[in-house]
Amino acid sequence: MDMHEFYSGNSFDAYQYLGCHITASGAVFRTFAPAAQKIAVTGDFNQWSETFMNKVHDGNFWECEISAAKPGMKYKYRIYGQDGYFVDHCDPYGFGMELRPHSSSVIRDLTDYRFCDDEWMASRDDRKDKPLNIYEIHAGSWKTDPTKENGWFNYSELADRIIPYVKELGYNYIELLPICEHPCDNSWGYQNTGFYSPTSRYGTMNELKQFIDKCHQNQIGVILDFVPVHFAIDDYALSNYDSTPLFEYPNADLGVSEWGSKNFNHSRGEVRSFLQSNASYWLKEFHFDGLRMDAVSNLIYWQGNIKKGVNHNAVDFLKSMNSGLKSLYPQCMLIAEDSTAFPNVTESVENGGLGFDYKWDMGWMNDTLSYMSGNTLHRKKNPDKLSFSMMYYYDEKFLLPFSHDEVVHGKMTILQKMNGKYENKFPQARALYMYMYAHPGKKLNFMGNEFGQIREWDEKREQDWDILEYPNHDSFQKFMKDLNHLYLEHPGLWALDYEKNGFQWLNCNQKKCIYCFLRTDGTQKMIAIFNFSRKSVLYRLKMKNTEALGLLAASDHEKYGGNVSYGTNKIYHDTSGTFLIRMGAFSAKYLLV
Repeated sequence: MDMHEFYSGNSFDAYQYLGCHITASGAVFRTFAPAAQKIAVTGDFNQWSETFMNKVHDGNFWECEISAAKPGMKYKYRIYGQDGYFVDHCDPYGFGMELRPHSSSVIRDLTDYRFCDDEWMASRDDRKDKPLNIYEIHAGSWKTDPTKENGWFNYSELADRIIPYVKELGYNYIELLPICEHPCDNSWGYQNTGFYSPTSRYGTMNELKQFIDKCHQNQIGVILDFVPVHFAIDDYALSNYDSTPLFEYPNADLGVSEWGSKNFNHSRGEVRSFLQSNASYWLKEFHFDGLRMDAVSNLIYWQGNIKKGVNHNAVDFLKSMNSGLKSLYPQCMLIAEDSTAFPNVTESVENGGLGFDYKWDMGWMNDTLSYMSGNTLHRKKNPDKLSFSMMYYYDEKFLLPFSHDEVVHGKMTILQKMNGKYENKFPQARALYMYMYAHPGKKLNFMGNEFGQIREWDEKREQDWDILEYPNHDSFQKFMKDLNHLYLEHPGLWALDYEKNGFQWLNCNQKKCIYCFLRTDGTQKMIAIFNFSRKSVLYRLKMKNTEALGLLAASDHEKYGGNVSYGTNKIYHDTSGTFLIRMGAFSAKYLLV
């Protein structure tokens, strides 16, 4: 680690120096704590007595080597402030932590796992002109093991179960909710204490590496939800680490987030180096294929509030981190969860942007779900809700998310948001997802959405898999499986996602709740038609120089719980070149030109 780079906020390898590292004669411990009076290491190797560290370099770093320290042993730093009082802290750069409510760091050896994913690593890319269909999961509640105390599969066991499912269902990437160590289960990993420690809820560092390795060997990419905005307030972690606000702002007005956690002070070079080295750590040491960065709007604007103005230090940090990560790992994806209209989020830093590859399209998500939650009269009065997204779509490189945030806290699940009674929700949800998959932009769907989960997500319970015993949900899962595979297999739905010639409205702003557009990769042409009303209609589509249209998919097919068979789902055309297409209530069709 270059000290100048560390202080100036340009280090991407700080973890290779700081933290605990195995040596030929034991282990060396290093930490950065400028304001500490003295620091001792306590742990299993010295019966939790004090082994004092020495100041090194400029006196802001502390170091000692302990011959008895071995992988798997627990330890803490006992940090004495200038007032003589001490607090026992976990290691900010520690590579492992014990299970909550305990808080010691655990010695791990970064070098004792060998990946077997060379073929995947050599061929992966950012998927701009390829299909990207992400299955977002919470590792502890996708499925659980009733024979275990907490029900959690370890990372490797989870891989053995989820990989066959993801491949069968037609997803090609998995996104994990944050897996850095965190003390509170219901924070879902968004309030961290161990930024370099894979949570011990699901096993060890090597078991997480096995999860990713197994995914790659099965042609499944893995994205990590990364939290560079804030951290948990627990006094054993980053809070007042050297008895002063080292990682956070010194005043509560800026230092406390809307979630009650502490905001990182991105104006400090040491904090920038901590965070961007952390991002690099996950990409390099674990082979993650990308990072979804949480709450980017809270970095762009002070406290996430546009009225408080742009946080230029944090914006500079984003640019520096993203530019450095893309230089080191050009094939990895950087994804922004950002609900603001701040410009050029997905433009390169060299061209004045923030340097992300993708941005979540929160506007599309909110407008679409608002439209689908209303009845037909509401939809007729608000036709622009489904067409407005294409007015701004080419401003950024968008990803369309139906994420965990949309199925919790009284928001209802995606299926439950559909207007009307239980039976009418399914045809509307099928039409909704066909609209999502035909709309330009990469895709993300949270676990349970694919079989019409009714109960809101609860991190303490596994998904309601027994609901698949009911025909409506079993048919809906079959529909999602077919739709996912259709998406993966047809370049017209993704090859020109970010090119204006890949999309064309044929009919929009329809007060009859009828929408129609064309998708193409330059060779293959596909027409998507949607009827979001409760009445069947005979839709007239004029197509010049076209003799026939082939039916590729129909949401109201009887095998999905609809009432139409392919045999009766014919498309007619007259001598004027107008095609007559029967569109059932709440239905969608894909047609090949």
